[in-house]
Amino acid sequence: MVLLWLTTIFPHARPLACDYPLRDSCESATGSQLMLLYLAFGLMSLGGGGIRSSSLAFGADQLEKGDGIKSKSEGALKSYFSWYYVSVSASSMVAVTFIVYIQDNLGWKVGFGIPAAIMLLSALCFFLASPFYVKSKANTSLLSGLIQVLVASYKNRHIKLPSPQAAEERYHHREGSVRLVPSENLRCLNKACIIKHPEQDLTPDGRASDPWSLCTVDQVEELKALIKVIPLWSTGIMIGVTLSQSSFPVLQASSMDRHVSRNFEIPAASFCIFTIITLTLWVGFYDRILLPLASKIKGKPCQLSLKQRMGIGLLFSTASMAAWAITETVRRRIAIDEGLSDDPRAVVQMSAMWLLPYLVLSGLAMAFNMIGQTEFYYSELPKSMSSIASALLGVGLSAASLVASLIMNSVDGITRSRGKQGWIPSNINKGHYDHYFWLLSALNMANFVYFLACCKAYGPCRVEVHKALDDADDMREEC
Repeated sequence: MVLLWLTTIFPHARPLACDYPLRDSCESATGSQLMLLYLAFGLMSLGGGGIRSSSLAFGADQLEKGDGIKSKSEGALKSYFSWYYVSVSASSMVAVTFIVYIQDNLGWKVGFGIPAAIMLLSALCFFLASPFYVKSKANTSLLSGLIQVLVASYKNRHIKLPSPQAAEERYHHREGSVRLVPSENLRCLNKACIIKHPEQDLTPDGRASDPWSLCTVDQVEELKALIKVIPLWSTGIMIGVTLSQSSFPVLQASSMDRHVSRNFEIPAASFCIFTIITLTLWVGFYDRILLPLASKIKGKPCQLSLKQRMGIGLLFSTASMAAWAITETVRRRIAIDEGLSDDPRAVVQMSAMWLLPYLVLSGLAMAFNMIGQTEFYYSELPKSMSSIASALLGVGLSAASLVASLIMNSVDGITRSRGKQGWIPSNINKGHYDHYFWLLSALNMANFVYFLACCKAYGPCRVEVHKALDDADDMREEC
Protein backbone atom coordinates (compact mmCIF):
# COMPACT_ATOMS: atom_id res chain seq x y z
CA MET A 1 0.00 0.00 0.00
CA VAL A 2 2.91 2.34 0.68
CA LEU A 3 4.39 1.66 -2.77
CA LEU A 4 1.00 2.24 -4.38
CA TRP A 5 0.68 5.50 -2.45
CA LEU A 6 4.17 6.56 -3.62
CA THR A 7 3.00 6.38 -7.26
CA THR A 8 0.70 9.32 -6.45
CA ILE A 9 3.37 11.32 -4.60
CA PHE A 10 6.13 11.37 -7.21
CA PRO A 11 5.09 12.61 -10.69
CA HIS A 12 7.79 10.51 -12.40
CA ALA A 13 6.31 7.33 -10.89
CA ARG A 14 3.31 7.44 -13.24
CA PRO A 15 2.52 8.47 -16.86
CA LEU A 16 0.93 11.81 -17.64
CA ALA A 17 -2.83 12.14 -17.22
CA CYS A 18 -4.84 11.23 -20.30
CA ASP A 19 -8.51 11.83 -21.05
CA TYR A 20 -9.14 8.52 -22.84
CA PRO A 21 -11.27 7.70 -24.87
CA LEU A 22 -11.84 11.32 -25.88
CA ARG A 23 -8.19 11.49 -26.99
CA ASP A 24 -6.93 9.23 -29.75
CA SER A 25 -3.61 8.34 -28.10
CA CYS A 26 -2.06 8.49 -24.64
CA GLU A 27 1.49 8.28 -23.34
CA SER A 28 2.32 4.76 -22.21
CA ALA A 29 3.89 3.97 -18.86
CA THR A 30 7.63 3.33 -18.85
CA GLY A 31 9.18 0.06 -17.77
CA SER A 32 10.27 1.43 -14.40
CA GLN A 33 6.79 2.87 -13.74
CA LEU A 34 5.18 -0.46 -14.51
CA MET A 35 7.76 -2.28 -12.40
CA LEU A 36 6.90 -0.12 -9.37
CA LEU A 37 3.17 -0.65 -9.92
CA TYR A 38 3.53 -4.42 -10.41
CA LEU A 39 5.76 -4.65 -7.33
CA ALA A 40 3.04 -2.93 -5.29
CA PHE A 41 0.39 -5.29 -6.64
CA GLY A 42 2.67 -8.31 -6.06
CA LEU A 43 3.31 -7.41 -2.43
CA MET A 44 -0.41 -6.75 -1.90
CA SER A 45 -1.19 -10.19 -3.37
CA LEU A 46 1.36 -11.91 -1.11
CA GLY A 47 0.05 -10.08 1.94
CA GLY A 48 -3.57 -10.71 1.03
CA GLY A 49 -2.81 -14.38 0.38
CA GLY A 50 -1.23 -14.75 3.82
CA ILE A 51 -4.12 -13.02 5.58
CA ARG A 52 -7.06 -14.52 3.70
CA SER A 53 -5.74 -18.07 3.75
CA SER A 54 -5.19 -18.03 7.51
CA SER A 55 -7.51 -15.53 9.19
CA LEU A 56 -10.68 -17.64 8.92
CA ALA A 57 -9.04 -20.80 10.33
CA PHE A 58 -7.18 -18.76 12.96
CA GLY A 59 -10.44 -17.21 14.11
CA ALA A 60 -12.05 -20.65 14.31
CA ASP A 61 -9.18 -21.77 16.56
CA GLN A 62 -10.17 -19.05 19.03
CA LEU A 63 -13.54 -20.80 19.50
CA GLU A 64 -11.76 -23.84 20.88
CA LYS A 65 -10.15 -24.26 24.26
CA GLY A 66 -6.40 -24.47 24.53
CA ASP A 67 -6.52 -28.26 24.82
CA GLY A 68 -8.30 -28.53 21.46
CA ILE A 69 -11.73 -29.39 22.89
CA LYS A 70 -14.47 -27.69 20.91
CA SER A 71 -16.80 -25.22 22.53
CA LYS A 72 -20.06 -26.62 23.87
CA SER A 73 -22.02 -24.44 21.51
CA GLU A 74 -22.01 -26.37 18.23
CA GLY A 75 -23.72 -23.48 16.46
CA ALA A 76 -20.95 -21.04 17.40
CA LEU A 77 -18.69 -22.12 14.54
CA LYS A 78 -21.47 -21.90 11.94
CA SER A 79 -22.43 -18.43 13.15
CA TYR A 80 -18.77 -17.45 13.12
CA PHE A 81 -18.42 -18.22 9.40
CA SER A 82 -21.45 -16.07 8.58
CA TRP A 83 -20.41 -13.14 10.76
CA TYR A 84 -16.83 -13.37 9.54
CA TYR A 85 -18.12 -12.53 6.07
CA VAL A 86 -20.30 -9.78 7.54
CA SER A 87 -17.17 -8.17 8.98
CA VAL A 88 -15.39 -8.54 5.62
CA SER A 89 -18.44 -7.01 3.93
CA ALA A 90 -18.44 -4.13 6.42
CA SER A 91 -14.84 -3.34 5.52
CA SER A 92 -15.75 -3.51 1.82
CA MET A 93 -18.64 -1.14 2.52
CA VAL A 94 -16.21 1.38 4.00
CA ALA A 95 -13.94 0.93 0.98
CA VAL A 96 -16.61 1.56 -1.66
CA THR A 97 -18.19 4.50 0.18
CA PHE A 98 -15.80 6.39 2.42
CA ILE A 99 -12.56 5.61 0.55
CA VAL A 100 -14.13 6.10 -2.90
CA TYR A 101 -15.63 9.42 -1.78
CA ILE A 102 -12.21 10.62 -0.59
CA GLN A 103 -10.55 9.49 -3.84
CA ASP A 104 -13.19 11.32 -5.90
CA ASN A 105 -13.07 14.55 -3.89
CA LEU A 106 -9.59 14.77 -2.33
CA GLY A 107 -7.54 12.93 -4.94
CA TRP A 108 -5.41 9.79 -5.09
CA LYS A 109 -2.73 11.01 -2.65
CA VAL A 110 -5.16 11.06 0.25
CA GLY A 111 -7.24 8.21 -1.24
CA PHE A 112 -4.28 5.79 -1.20
CA GLY A 113 -2.63 7.30 1.88
CA ILE A 114 -5.56 6.49 4.19
CA PRO A 115 -5.65 2.73 3.32
CA ALA A 116 -1.86 2.59 3.84
CA ALA A 117 -2.27 4.15 7.30
CA ILE A 118 -5.16 1.80 8.12
CA MET A 119 -3.04 -1.22 7.14
CA LEU A 120 -0.26 0.00 9.45
CA LEU A 121 -2.75 0.41 12.30
CA SER A 122 -4.18 -3.05 11.59
CA ALA A 123 -0.72 -4.65 11.78
CA LEU A 124 0.03 -2.88 15.07
CA CYS A 125 -3.29 -4.02 16.58
CA PHE A 126 -2.64 -7.61 15.51
CA PHE A 127 0.80 -7.80 17.11
CA LEU A 128 -0.27 -6.01 20.29
CA ALA A 129 -3.11 -8.52 20.78
CA SER A 130 -0.94 -11.50 19.83
CA PRO A 131 -0.26 -12.68 23.43
CA PHE A 132 -4.01 -13.24 23.98
CA TYR A 133 -4.56 -15.52 20.97
CA VAL A 134 -4.89 -19.31 20.95
CA LYS A 135 -2.07 -20.47 18.67
CA SER A 136 -1.90 -23.95 17.16
CA LYS A 137 1.65 -25.00 16.43
CA ALA A 138 2.41 -26.28 12.94
CA ASN A 139 4.22 -29.59 13.34
CA THR A 140 4.69 -30.52 9.68
CA SER A 141 4.16 -28.98 6.26
CA LEU A 142 0.78 -30.16 5.05
CA LEU A 143 1.59 -29.41 1.40
CA SER A 144 4.77 -31.51 1.44
CA GLY A 145 2.83 -34.27 3.20
CA LEU A 146 0.29 -34.38 0.36
CA ILE A 147 3.07 -34.51 -2.22
CA GLN A 148 4.75 -37.31 -0.27
CA VAL A 149 1.60 -39.42 -0.61
CA LEU A 150 1.66 -39.04 -4.39
CA VAL A 151 5.35 -39.88 -4.59
CA ALA A 152 5.09 -42.85 -2.20
CA SER A 153 2.03 -44.31 -3.94
CA TYR A 154 3.87 -44.08 -7.28
CA LYS A 155 6.97 -45.76 -5.84
CA ASN A 156 4.82 -48.56 -4.37
CA ARG A 157 2.55 -48.93 -7.40
CA HIS A 158 3.61 -52.57 -7.96
CA ILE A 159 2.79 -53.63 -4.38
CA LYS A 160 -0.40 -55.60 -3.86
CA LEU A 161 -2.87 -54.29 -1.31
CA PRO A 162 -3.13 -56.50 1.81
CA SER A 163 -6.22 -58.50 2.68
CA PRO A 164 -8.71 -56.86 5.07
CA GLN A 165 -7.80 -59.36 7.82
CA ALA A 166 -4.12 -58.40 7.84
CA ALA A 167 -4.61 -54.78 6.85
CA GLU A 168 -4.22 -53.15 10.27
CA GLU A 169 -0.71 -54.53 10.82
CA ARG A 170 0.43 -53.65 7.30
CA TYR A 171 -0.53 -49.96 7.31
CA HIS A 172 1.58 -47.25 8.93
CA HIS A 173 -0.32 -44.86 11.19
CA ARG A 174 0.57 -42.15 13.68
CA GLU A 175 0.71 -42.99 17.37
CA GLY A 176 -2.69 -42.27 18.91
CA SER A 177 -4.38 -42.00 15.53
CA VAL A 178 -8.07 -42.92 15.44
CA ARG A 179 -7.93 -44.26 11.88
CA LEU A 180 -5.77 -47.38 11.55
CA VAL A 181 -6.86 -48.51 8.08
CA PRO A 182 -7.37 -46.28 4.99
CA SER A 183 -10.75 -46.01 3.33
CA GLU A 184 -11.65 -47.99 0.22
CA ASN A 185 -12.10 -45.06 -2.16
CA LEU A 186 -9.07 -44.16 -4.33
CA ARG A 187 -7.42 -47.41 -3.23
CA CYS A 188 -4.36 -46.75 -5.39
CA LEU A 189 -3.26 -44.14 -2.82
CA ASN A 190 -3.43 -46.72 -0.03
CA LYS A 191 -0.13 -48.16 -1.29
CA ALA A 192 1.62 -45.06 0.07
CA CYS A 193 1.11 -46.24 3.67
CA ILE A 194 1.88 -49.98 3.27
CA ILE A 195 4.76 -51.24 5.41
CA LYS A 196 6.86 -53.56 3.23
CA HIS A 197 9.77 -54.32 5.58
CA PRO A 198 9.19 -53.14 9.16
CA GLU A 199 12.90 -53.28 10.07
CA GLN A 200 13.89 -51.10 7.11
CA ASP A 201 10.83 -48.86 6.74
CA LEU A 202 10.45 -47.84 10.40
CA THR A 203 12.80 -46.20 12.90
CA PRO A 204 13.01 -47.50 16.51
CA ASP A 205 10.46 -44.87 17.62
CA GLY A 206 7.94 -46.06 15.01
CA ARG A 207 8.38 -43.27 12.47
CA ALA A 208 8.95 -43.73 8.74
CA SER A 209 12.64 -43.89 7.89
CA ASP A 210 11.87 -42.40 4.46
CA PRO A 211 8.69 -40.25 4.42
CA TRP A 212 8.83 -40.15 0.61
CA SER A 213 8.40 -43.94 0.48
CA LEU A 214 6.11 -44.53 3.46
CA CYS A 215 3.33 -42.22 4.65
CA THR A 216 0.77 -42.46 7.43
CA VAL A 217 -2.87 -43.41 6.98
CA ASP A 218 -3.85 -39.88 8.05
CA GLN A 219 -1.75 -38.35 5.27
CA VAL A 220 -3.43 -40.59 2.71
CA GLU A 221 -6.90 -39.72 3.99
CA GLU A 222 -6.10 -35.99 3.93
CA LEU A 223 -5.19 -36.18 0.24
CA LYS A 224 -8.31 -38.25 -0.49
CA ALA A 225 -10.50 -35.69 1.25
CA LEU A 226 -8.95 -32.87 -0.80
CA ILE A 227 -9.36 -34.76 -4.08
CA LYS A 228 -12.98 -35.56 -3.20
CA VAL A 229 -13.99 -31.89 -2.76
CA ILE A 230 -12.22 -30.65 -5.92
CA PRO A 231 -15.21 -31.23 -8.28
CA LEU A 232 -17.58 -29.33 -5.99
CA TRP A 233 -14.90 -26.66 -5.52
CA SER A 234 -14.73 -26.21 -9.29
CA THR A 235 -18.45 -25.36 -9.38
CA GLY A 236 -17.66 -22.20 -7.41
CA ILE A 237 -15.41 -20.85 -10.17
CA MET A 238 -18.34 -19.74 -12.33
CA ILE A 239 -19.95 -17.68 -9.59
CA GLY A 240 -16.54 -16.10 -9.10
CA VAL A 241 -16.52 -15.24 -12.82
CA THR A 242 -19.87 -13.50 -12.33
CA LEU A 243 -18.64 -11.49 -9.36
CA SER A 244 -15.36 -10.57 -11.06
CA GLN A 245 -17.20 -8.43 -13.64
CA SER A 246 -16.87 -5.53 -11.19
CA SER A 247 -15.75 -2.92 -13.72
CA PHE A 248 -18.88 -3.22 -15.88
CA PRO A 249 -21.38 -2.02 -13.24
CA VAL A 250 -19.19 1.06 -12.75
CA LEU A 251 -19.20 1.64 -16.51
CA GLN A 252 -22.97 1.27 -16.63
CA ALA A 253 -23.65 3.42 -13.58
CA SER A 254 -21.43 6.18 -15.01
CA SER A 255 -23.72 6.41 -18.04
CA MET A 256 -26.96 6.47 -15.97
CA ASP A 257 -28.67 8.96 -13.67
CA ARG A 258 -27.18 8.36 -10.22
CA HIS A 259 -29.01 11.14 -8.35
CA VAL A 260 -30.83 10.13 -5.18
CA SER A 261 -31.89 13.73 -4.57
CA ARG A 262 -31.29 17.00 -6.37
CA ASN A 263 -28.02 17.62 -4.52
CA PHE A 264 -26.73 14.10 -3.86
CA GLU A 265 -25.34 11.68 -6.43
CA ILE A 266 -24.05 8.18 -5.64
CA PRO A 267 -20.51 7.66 -7.01
CA ALA A 268 -20.47 5.06 -9.76
CA ALA A 269 -17.86 2.97 -7.95
CA SER A 270 -20.03 2.85 -4.80
CA PHE A 271 -22.99 0.99 -6.30
CA CYS A 272 -21.57 -2.36 -5.22
CA ILE A 273 -22.50 -1.29 -1.68
CA PHE A 274 -25.98 -2.63 -2.40
CA THR A 275 -24.49 -6.10 -2.87
CA ILE A 276 -22.68 -5.80 0.45
CA ILE A 277 -25.79 -4.50 2.25
CA THR A 278 -27.83 -7.42 0.87
CA LEU A 279 -25.22 -9.92 2.05
CA THR A 280 -25.08 -8.38 5.52
CA LEU A 281 -28.85 -8.13 5.96
CA TRP A 282 -29.45 -11.69 4.76
CA VAL A 283 -26.81 -13.17 7.09
CA GLY A 284 -28.35 -11.35 10.05
CA PHE A 285 -31.89 -12.37 9.05
CA TYR A 286 -30.95 -16.00 8.36
CA ASP A 287 -28.83 -16.49 11.48
CA ARG A 288 -30.86 -14.52 14.03
CA ILE A 289 -34.47 -14.69 12.81
CA LEU A 290 -35.16 -17.35 10.17
CA LEU A 291 -33.25 -20.28 11.69
CA PRO A 292 -34.47 -19.77 15.29
CA LEU A 293 -38.04 -19.31 14.05
CA ALA A 294 -37.96 -22.42 11.84
CA SER A 295 -36.37 -24.47 14.62
CA LYS A 296 -39.04 -23.31 17.08
CA ILE A 297 -41.84 -24.27 14.68
CA LYS A 298 -40.42 -27.73 13.94
CA GLY A 299 -39.35 -28.36 17.52
CA LYS A 300 -35.78 -29.28 16.57
CA PRO A 301 -32.72 -27.60 14.97
CA CYS A 302 -33.61 -26.73 11.39
CA GLN A 303 -31.42 -25.37 8.62
CA LEU A 304 -30.56 -25.78 4.95
CA SER A 305 -27.81 -28.25 4.16
CA LEU A 306 -24.50 -26.92 2.90
CA LYS A 307 -25.00 -28.29 -0.62
CA GLN A 308 -28.51 -26.81 -0.75
CA ARG A 309 -27.15 -23.40 0.16
CA MET A 310 -24.40 -23.66 -2.44
CA GLY A 311 -26.92 -24.68 -5.14
CA ILE A 312 -29.33 -21.85 -4.25
CA GLY A 313 -26.41 -19.43 -4.52
CA LEU A 314 -25.63 -20.68 -8.03
CA LEU A 315 -29.26 -20.13 -9.06
CA PHE A 316 -29.17 -16.59 -7.67
CA SER A 317 -25.97 -16.00 -9.65
CA THR A 318 -27.72 -17.14 -12.83
CA ALA A 319 -30.70 -14.88 -12.11
CA SER A 320 -28.43 -11.91 -11.37
CA MET A 321 -26.77 -12.14 -14.78
CA ALA A 322 -30.18 -12.39 -16.48
CA ALA A 323 -31.39 -9.28 -14.61
CA TRP A 324 -28.19 -7.49 -15.58
CA ALA A 325 -28.67 -8.39 -19.25
CA ILE A 326 -32.24 -7.05 -19.22
CA THR A 327 -31.09 -3.79 -17.61
CA GLU A 328 -28.36 -3.32 -20.20
CA THR A 329 -30.80 -4.03 -23.06
CA VAL A 330 -33.07 -1.23 -21.82
CA ARG A 331 -30.16 1.17 -21.14
CA ARG A 332 -28.62 0.64 -24.59
CA ARG A 333 -31.97 1.15 -26.35
CA ILE A 334 -32.49 4.45 -24.51
CA ALA A 335 -28.95 5.60 -25.39
CA ILE A 336 -29.59 4.89 -29.10
CA ASP A 337 -32.99 6.60 -29.03
CA GLU A 338 -31.44 9.69 -27.45
CA GLY A 339 -28.68 9.80 -30.09
CA LEU A 340 -25.85 9.15 -27.62
CA SER A 341 -24.23 6.18 -29.33
CA ASP A 342 -21.01 8.06 -30.16
CA ASP A 343 -20.58 9.61 -26.70
CA PRO A 344 -19.43 7.01 -24.13
CA ARG A 345 -19.55 9.57 -21.31
CA ALA A 346 -23.10 10.74 -21.94
CA VAL A 347 -25.69 10.14 -19.22
CA VAL A 348 -28.93 8.56 -20.45
CA GLN A 349 -32.33 9.39 -18.98
CA MET A 350 -32.50 6.20 -16.96
CA SER A 351 -32.06 5.76 -13.22
CA ALA A 352 -29.03 3.76 -12.09
CA MET A 353 -31.36 2.09 -9.59
CA TRP A 354 -32.22 -0.27 -12.43
CA LEU A 355 -28.98 -2.02 -11.44
CA LEU A 356 -30.43 -2.94 -8.04
CA PRO A 357 -31.97 -6.31 -9.10
CA TYR A 358 -28.57 -7.46 -10.35
CA LEU A 359 -26.74 -6.15 -7.27
CA VAL A 360 -29.25 -7.60 -4.77
CA LEU A 361 -29.27 -11.02 -6.47
CA SER A 362 -25.46 -10.99 -6.49
CA GLY A 363 -25.48 -10.32 -2.75
CA LEU A 364 -27.81 -13.26 -2.16
CA ALA A 365 -25.61 -15.46 -4.37
CA MET A 366 -22.59 -14.58 -2.23
CA ALA A 367 -24.52 -15.12 1.02
CA PHE A 368 -25.69 -18.58 0.01
CA ASN A 369 -22.84 -19.96 -2.06
CA MET A 370 -19.65 -18.47 -0.68
CA ILE A 371 -20.46 -18.84 3.00
CA GLY A 372 -21.82 -22.31 2.22
CA GLN A 373 -18.59 -23.18 0.40
CA THR A 374 -16.43 -22.17 3.35
CA GLU A 375 -18.51 -24.16 5.83
CA PHE A 376 -18.50 -27.13 3.44
CA TYR A 377 -14.70 -27.22 3.11
CA TYR A 378 -14.20 -26.70 6.82
CA SER A 379 -16.60 -29.51 7.77
CA GLU A 380 -15.52 -32.01 5.08
CA LEU A 381 -11.74 -31.70 5.37
CA PRO A 382 -9.86 -32.97 8.44
CA LYS A 383 -9.12 -30.50 11.24
CA SER A 384 -5.42 -30.59 10.29
CA MET A 385 -6.38 -29.08 6.91
CA SER A 386 -8.29 -26.08 8.28
CA SER A 387 -5.92 -23.59 6.63
CA ILE A 388 -6.41 -25.27 3.26
CA ALA A 389 -10.17 -25.35 3.87
CA SER A 390 -10.26 -21.60 4.48
CA ALA A 391 -8.01 -20.92 1.46
CA LEU A 392 -9.96 -22.96 -1.09
CA LEU A 393 -12.56 -20.22 -1.65
CA GLY A 394 -9.84 -17.65 -2.30
CA VAL A 395 -8.07 -20.01 -4.70
CA GLY A 396 -11.38 -20.51 -6.53
CA LEU A 397 -11.91 -16.76 -6.84
CA SER A 398 -8.37 -16.35 -8.17
CA ALA A 399 -9.01 -19.07 -10.73
CA ALA A 400 -12.30 -17.35 -11.58
CA SER A 401 -10.46 -14.12 -12.39
CA LEU A 402 -8.31 -15.99 -14.91
CA VAL A 403 -11.35 -17.75 -16.39
CA ALA A 404 -13.21 -14.43 -16.60
CA SER A 405 -10.31 -12.88 -18.52
CA LEU A 406 -10.22 -15.88 -20.85
CA ILE A 407 -13.97 -15.68 -21.51
CA MET A 408 -13.92 -11.92 -22.07
CA ASN A 409 -10.90 -12.03 -24.39
CA SER A 410 -12.40 -14.93 -26.35
CA VAL A 411 -15.77 -13.19 -26.72
CA ASP A 412 -14.08 -9.94 -27.72
CA GLY A 413 -11.84 -11.67 -30.26
CA ILE A 414 -14.65 -13.71 -31.83
CA THR A 415 -17.21 -10.88 -32.01
CA ARG A 416 -14.65 -8.42 -33.43
CA SER A 417 -13.92 -10.63 -36.43
CA ARG A 418 -14.39 -9.22 -39.93
CA GLY A 419 -14.10 -5.62 -38.77
CA LYS A 420 -17.18 -5.66 -36.51
CA GLN A 421 -17.52 -3.51 -33.39
CA GLY A 422 -17.75 -6.50 -31.06
CA TRP A 423 -19.85 -7.10 -27.97
CA ILE A 424 -17.62 -5.38 -25.39
CA PRO A 425 -15.88 -2.34 -26.93
CA SER A 426 -14.65 0.62 -24.87
CA ASN A 427 -17.76 2.56 -25.93
CA ILE A 428 -20.53 0.84 -23.96
CA ASN A 429 -23.24 2.40 -26.16
CA LYS A 430 -21.90 0.81 -29.36
CA GLY A 431 -21.37 -2.68 -28.00
CA HIS A 432 -23.68 -5.49 -27.01
CA TYR A 433 -22.87 -5.97 -23.36
CA ASP A 434 -26.33 -7.45 -22.93
CA HIS A 435 -25.37 -10.38 -25.18
CA TYR A 436 -22.24 -10.91 -23.09
CA PHE A 437 -24.29 -10.96 -19.88
CA TRP A 438 -26.78 -13.45 -21.38
CA LEU A 439 -23.83 -15.67 -22.27
CA LEU A 440 -22.61 -15.55 -18.65
CA SER A 441 -26.12 -16.36 -17.45
CA ALA A 442 -26.23 -19.42 -19.71
CA LEU A 443 -22.79 -20.54 -18.47
CA ASN A 444 -24.02 -20.15 -14.89
CA MET A 445 -27.05 -22.33 -15.65
CA ALA A 446 -24.81 -24.99 -17.23
CA ASN A 447 -22.60 -24.78 -14.14
CA PHE A 448 -25.64 -25.44 -11.92
CA VAL A 449 -26.38 -28.65 -13.85
CA TYR A 450 -22.73 -29.64 -13.40
CA PHE A 451 -23.09 -28.87 -9.67
CA LEU A 452 -26.04 -31.27 -9.38
CA ALA A 453 -23.97 -34.03 -11.01
CA CYS A 454 -21.08 -33.35 -8.61
CA CYS A 455 -23.43 -33.47 -5.61
CA LYS A 456 -24.76 -36.85 -6.69
CA ALA A 457 -21.25 -38.22 -7.22
CA TYR A 458 -20.02 -36.82 -3.88
CA GLY A 459 -22.66 -38.52 -1.78
CA PRO A 460 -23.72 -37.40 1.71
CA CYS A 461 -21.65 -34.86 3.60
CA ARG A 462 -19.96 -35.79 6.87
CA VAL A 463 -22.37 -33.48 8.70
CA GLU A 464 -25.34 -35.30 7.15
CA VAL A 465 -23.89 -38.70 8.09
CA HIS A 466 -23.30 -37.62 11.68
CA LYS A 467 -26.81 -36.15 11.87
CA ALA A 468 -28.32 -39.40 10.57
CA LEU A 469 -26.39 -41.38 13.17
CA ASP A 470 -27.51 -39.02 15.94
CA ASP A 471 -31.13 -39.33 14.80
CA ALA A 472 -30.81 -43.12 14.80
CA ASP A 473 -29.42 -43.04 18.35
CA ASP A 474 -32.32 -40.82 19.45
CA MET A 475 -34.82 -43.26 17.94
CA ARG A 476 -33.19 -46.17 19.79
CA GLU A 477 -33.38 -44.28 23.07
CA GLU A 478 -37.08 -43.52 22.49
CA CYS A 479 -37.77 -47.19 21.75
